[in-house]
Amino acid sequence: MDLIQDLALIMASAAVATVICQRLKQPVVLGYILAGVLIGPNTPPFSFVSNKEEIRTLAELGVILLMFSVGLHFSFRKLKEVGGVAVVAALVEIAGMFFLGQRLGKFLGWAPMEALFLGAILSISSTTIIAKVLESMGLLRPGFARLVFGVLIVEDILAIAMMGMLTSFGTTGQMSWVVAGENLLKLAAFFVSVAVVGFLLVPRLIRLASRTRMEEVLLITVLGLIFAGAILAERLGFSVALGAFLVGAVLAEVKEVNRIERMVAPV
Repeated sequence: MDLIQDLALIMASAAVATVICQRLKQPVVLGYILAGVLIGPNTPPFSFVSNKEEIRTLAELGVILLMFSVGLHFSFRKLKEVGGVAVVAALVEIAGMFFLGQRLGKFLGWAPMEALFLGAILSISSTTIIAKVLESMGLLRPGFARLVFGVLIVEDILAIAMMGMLTSFGTTGQMSWVVAGENLLKLAAFFVSVAVVGFLLVPRLIRLASRTRMEEVLLITVLGLIFAGAILAERLGFSVALGAFLVGAVLAEVKEVNRIERMVAPV
């Protein structure tokens, strides 16, 4: 019953916050964040939410399904079209924000390592937050949104290499290009594996599920693929959001994509 009580409080708070944001003509995701901060366990003087682990699990499920839905709008073919521009934009953005964050840390009198980590934190954007903002504004389909997500994917790739280097620096005091290279190779292998398996097996599996003419069979099959991709990404050290997004990008190529999108959206 504690979990149900927490969910009731969370939903009520989110509803109030989104109504306020709509009145102020602000993205609803801003209301979600503020509501979470206000009733979260880290905001004194009271802790309204008691089942933190269960809520965190539900939040992960929400992120997985959101990023899968975003991936349905961006197939591998479309992402390839913006690849070069996305790489340049991501490199400029990360380098610029990393420099500004590192200089800000020094200006505040922080230690060199702390300033370095501040620069790394500020250089990476939140794919989930940006996806939710674009979704709430109805801007997922235009061409510029495709470029935005191309940049975000490149940022995620560079973030993995950056985390490997910073982890090594934080423990040994030295940057490890070997660790960064290993992480990038592992990520490249993951991308290739998802693409090859996805284009060879997934369309056939979806075709078999759709032939049953039972919506629940197709829905269960799709959800199984989503969670399998998310789990595989997490086991390899990547985010569940990246795995779900790639599964969505693979399913964006099948002819049943509109039917899949219609079924998954309410979930």
